[in-house]
Amino acid sequence: MAPLRLPVSMGYLRQYLTLMKNGRTVASYTRMHAKSPVMYQHSSVQSRRFCLQSRSLQKEELELTSVRYNVQRGDFARISSEDVAVFEKLLPGRVIADPEELVGYNTDWLRMCRGNSKLLLRPKTTEEVSEIVKYCDSRNLAVMPQGGNTGLVGGSVPVFDEIIISTSLMNKIVSVDEISGTLVCQAGCVLEALNTHLSDIGLMMPLDLGAKGSCQIGGNISTNAGGLRLMRYGSLHGSVLGLEVVQADGTILDCLSTLRKDNTGYDLKQLFIGSEGTLGIITAVSILCPRKPQSINLAILGVSNFENCLKALKEAKGMLGEILSAFEFMDSPCIDLVRSNLKLSNPISDKPFYVLIETAGSNGTHDEEKLNLFLEKVLGEGIVEDGTVATDSTKIQSIWSIRERLAEALLHDGYVYKYDISLPLANFYDLVVDMRERVDDSATRVVAYGHLGDGNLHLNITSPAYDHDLLDKIEPFVYEWTSRYKGSISAEHGLGFKKKDFIHFSKTQNAVELMQKIKDLMDPKGILNPYKMLPEKYGD
Repeated sequence: MAPLRLPVSMGYLRQYLTLMKNGRTVASYTRMHAKSPVMYQHSSVQSRRFCLQSRSLQKEELELTSVRYNVQRGDFARISSEDVAVFEKLLPGRVIADPEELVGYNTDWLRMCRGNSKLLLRPKTTEEVSEIVKYCDSRNLAVMPQGGNTGLVGGSVPVFDEIIISTSLMNKIVSVDEISGTLVCQAGCVLEALNTHLSDIGLMMPLDLGAKGSCQIGGNISTNAGGLRLMRYGSLHGSVLGLEVVQADGTILDCLSTLRKDNTGYDLKQLFIGSEGTLGIITAVSILCPRKPQSINLAILGVSNFENCLKALKEAKGMLGEILSAFEFMDSPCIDLVRSNLKLSNPISDKPFYVLIETAGSNGTHDEEKLNLFLEKVLGEGIVEDGTVATDSTKIQSIWSIRERLAEALLHDGYVYKYDISLPLANFYDLVVDMRERVDDSATRVVAYGHLGDGNLHLNITSPAYDHDLLDKIEPFVYEWTSRYKGSISAEHGLGFKKKDFIHFSKTQNAVELMQKIKDLMDPKGILNPYKMLPEKYGD
């Protein structure tokens, strides 16, 4: 559904500022924390529809990852009927071996990677995961943990016939401390469901993703997911207080602390945050949840050049301060994309660049006054040329849908080459310009958007189908360019399968060797999510 069209004129925006001065506007809705269960249901259904739609865009069978990328299978055992019998006894009614049912679990929703797993296991408890892994370790059977399967780098699906351990049935909330804001839950809890539960008691999750209706908190932590709120609440390395993890030999590691301060020995949980299931399988989490804001405002502003986007960011940080919760960026091809592929409309006049600014606070009058002063300044100085502000639920969701559905819109072009990069702000958009010149007419389009507030660029190139010649133009150029400007080749999506062999563009050889030693120590047989995150040693 296309968003409601909002008033677009500069005159309206100035009128809005006048209304705010006179206290005539009310901002009390937050798109993430609306009290109405209908809003959550709509968002959840839309997120799941997104995943299902992406899989149906191309009906033909996807080429196996192992074939497309010429991967050699590791020296792992192959599953036997005796193995299946053991798992069926351990998990009665929760073992899936039907090839038709396994298709969705073997394929990532971007349709970039496809494995050939013959077996899916659905445990409900940490103890069951422990028994599964202990048995697999004894048999040298490779396993692959899977949450909501919303990953973007091929880390959440098998490469060969690894046994999939799904955490979807591990979805219990254990406890919530309303005073400290501490949540303890199983790893399979869906992010949006957690947010809904917390909203009723005045709390919220410290991260927000476009895939919130499908992604699971265990997978979020395993990939160290970032998202829209990182600018305000920081990364999961700071928010996660404790973890329960099943190690490669089946041992349960209980580091499920709810304390904010614990300085006893090594902080072991940090090893598993962002390790993508290669060091252990996260089964339960303890996470610090901030208070839910009472006042939300969202502005979409049109900007004539990227330099003014940076000026707007500087002014927003200085003038909005503690209420600034998100600062997102899109270029004009993004608007063309959602307009042509999703029939969404632009709520303001067309401009070369756009920024989305969200404020979240506890006092609506105070927040509106600060936003008022900020908008007056950026408009008055010509930093911003057009814009509109949303304070009610429908308009807020309409504007956010443009940004959050970009990944969905890209899939309609065919095949998507996705790059999730951190760069110094001074060089942030230069890569996009250079990439457009490099690929020229060989790509359908090149679009750029991302979290400008924390220096995270999402660069996307599309083509009607997978094109190896186009890929050769993109890689390793994109990684060499990023490394030259001291950036990171993975800001928040992880390395997974797609980027593992490019890790040296962001990490030194000594650092990679130390990571390999840690892997050898914690998973000596290499059975945990093989062929992922680290270079080819673990695919041999």
